[in-house]
Amino acid sequence: MMSVNRCLYLFSRLRRHVNNTRTARLARSSCHAYLGSVSSHREHPTCAVVSSRNSSSSSKPPDTSLFVPLTLKTDLSDEGSVGAELTQPLDKNELLKIANRFYKRKEMQKLAADNGLDARLFHQAFINFRKYILEVTSLPADLHIILSDICCGAGHIDDIYPYFMRHAKQIFPMLDCMDDLRKISDLRVPANWYPEARAIQRKVIFHAGPTNSGKTYHAIQRYLAAKSGVYCGPLKLLAHEIFEKSNQAGVPCDLVTGEERTIVDTEGRVSGHVACTIEMCSVTTPYEVAVIDEIQMIRDSSRGWAWTRALLGLCAEEIHVCGEPAAIDFVRELMYTTGEEVEVHTYQRLTPFSILDSAVESLDNLRAGDCIVCFSKNDIYSISRQIEARGLECAVIYGSLPPGTKLSQAKKFNDPDDPCKILVATDAIGMGLNLSIKRIIFNSLVKPNVNEKGEKQMETISTSQALQIAGRAGRFSSKFKEGEVTTMHRDDLPVLKDILSHTVEPIETAGLHPTAEQIEMFAYHLPDATLSNLIDIFVSLSQVDGLYFVCNIDDFKFLADMIQHIPLNLRSRYVFCTAPINKKQPFVCTSFLKFARQFSRDEPLTFDWVCRHVSWPLAPPKNIKDLVHLEAVHDVLDLYLWLSYRFMDMFPDTAFVREIQRELDTTIQEGVRNITRLIRATDPAITGPLQIQKNTGQTDTTSSNSSGGRRNPSTPRRSGQALGSSLANRLVRDGLLTTEMLQQLQREWSKGQRKESTNQSSLDAKNYSNGNQDNKRKKRK
Repeated sequence: MMSVNRCLYLFSRLRRHVNNTRTARLARSSCHAYLGSVSSHREHPTCAVVSSRNSSSSSKPPDTSLFVPLTLKTDLSDEGSVGAELTQPLDKNELLKIANRFYKRKEMQKLAADNGLDARLFHQAFINFRKYILEVTSLPADLHIILSDICCGAGHIDDIYPYFMRHAKQIFPMLDCMDDLRKISDLRVPANWYPEARAIQRKVIFHAGPTNSGKTYHAIQRYLAAKSGVYCGPLKLLAHEIFEKSNQAGVPCDLVTGEERTIVDTEGRVSGHVACTIEMCSVTTPYEVAVIDEIQMIRDSSRGWAWTRALLGLCAEEIHVCGEPAAIDFVRELMYTTGEEVEVHTYQRLTPFSILDSAVESLDNLRAGDCIVCFSKNDIYSISRQIEARGLECAVIYGSLPPGTKLSQAKKFNDPDDPCKILVATDAIGMGLNLSIKRIIFNSLVKPNVNEKGEKQMETISTSQALQIAGRAGRFSSKFKEGEVTTMHRDDLPVLKDILSHTVEPIETAGLHPTAEQIEMFAYHLPDATLSNLIDIFVSLSQVDGLYFVCNIDDFKFLADMIQHIPLNLRSRYVFCTAPINKKQPFVCTSFLKFARQFSRDEPLTFDWVCRHVSWPLAPPKNIKDLVHLEAVHDVLDLYLWLSYRFMDMFPDTAFVREIQRELDTTIQEGVRNITRLIRATDPAITGPLQIQKNTGQTDTTSSNSSGGRRNPSTPRRSGQALGSSLANRLVRDGLLTTEMLQQLQREWSKGQRKESTNQSSLDAKNYSNGNQDNKRKKRK
């Protein structure tokens, strides 16, 4: 006999089962009615309203491939086998047949689709549900009773639907809160995100013009004259430049970048002016004047969101925007959504530049003031090596160099008393450096880019990119009052002329990025989803109007996946994933991982800990591999400083880290000054042939192949080159020969060859003479 309490408990479960059964049957009947109305092409007015509402609220169907099913607890033994006590144990074979019949019911599939389960999710949910009812030790009583009724013929197969949907919403919790998720990810009116900016009537002045037209100069003059102001630039170098100019002009100015905060006031009071990188600008601090530089970067696939945020959110009475004329109409349209008018000032280039009619073709044709632009570090190394092999000095600038090293190389190139008169650089010179360049030489017109899908591809540079780089020639502040532009290879010149003949494509969209607050609200509804998955679902559900796009988030997801296994709260995890790191550097990625792990243990990252991690002190580089590692260590120290301003208590030793970073910058500068020596030490097998080519007078058409240039298939490979690529180079590499000894051997070999050739000719002449005499004797006989 069961106890009274047990009977009462079973009775309450039975009553709940009856209610659920009634609900199931109502759902089944409404399903049949709905399907019947569809088949007869007659729709009930209420259904029409619901249908209309659904279509308006779901303008963009979610990408359900991003919905990852959760794992449910299958051990419900604490409830006991109430269902079995009320009915009877279930036959697993019969349950399998019932489940498969339910899956094949088209009516159930259509009803599930109306509730957010598309074909993919329906299939996933069914597989999970079937596994659940077959493998769980004790089913919930209401589900057990329904299945028992169906097995006994007392229930209909469609009665399973409410329990199936209950299970589906447990493994796919986003189905129950889809409307809320859509509201959170609605990005159609980003201007409303900045109530402080909307509360004032801002005046927007657009300074439009090409490079070297004085547009930024005029904006900065207004900035310096204001009572308070903020300069927002794309690079740390530009922020540093404005910071120094402002203080030199007697206008106290602070500096704010991701890795640095410099307050000029000795007592620590914040200045009225601040120069910052655009990601770091405040959208709550009021200013009289704000300057947004390089506004055309608002369409950048990765960083465009920062320009959008600054343009819409800065609380300044005057917003001075500087950039290409291609952005004028778009900025006007964007400001129309905020009710603000745009005043346009146009500027012309201060010094002309012309496209030459001939390519350089050979490095022998370089002259003072030349800048060779490459789009890869390998080309930088190769070309600088070849220039050095011709007895010339060159400066080197590329993106991964520390700012101090870039400035040092720029100063070396600009110094009229320095023998260095040639610059080899990537497109990093396009912004932020004042260089005295006479002629820009494009070594290539193809650059690796990341498309909207995050895929890397090689593309011909755009008109905007070409103009940005070409405009560095003949700048107003340099000693060259006219600039020239050409290519290294003859075949590239007509392509360059075609690129520069076009106008820059007008900007049509601006970038957006989900904020930490939006992701936190998403996580509230989906607490078990990973950060990477949350971002994916957010982007999938996000709605933007025609003026905007969601920026590429691959780097963010890469970092999120890397530290997913580390226990961090969501806000800390989000901040870590927004850190600007070079994911191509394995040492930087490893350091990022170690930083996050140490942080999660609540253990401060002290100076001693950092020194042990980077093996400080570091020796000067002996080859290119060492130099690249030093650059990576500099990036790691940058990462420490960047995180220190977000988590001050956990990254406490910023002063010490900054001190060793300055030492490291000096070491890197020294390494770059001797970069050709490092290249020789790295790969003597390549340097040897270049020396031999120089001594044998080989043309540059062939030697330029090492820099990725075109080689004429008809050009024969010389015997000296073949020698240099084998035994000679092995001897140099092993230290048995020096380059000077190799040159001496080459000269002696050539001299020996000529002497041997002379002797051979004399011998041949003698043999010929003797042969003739023998023939004459034979004839006499």
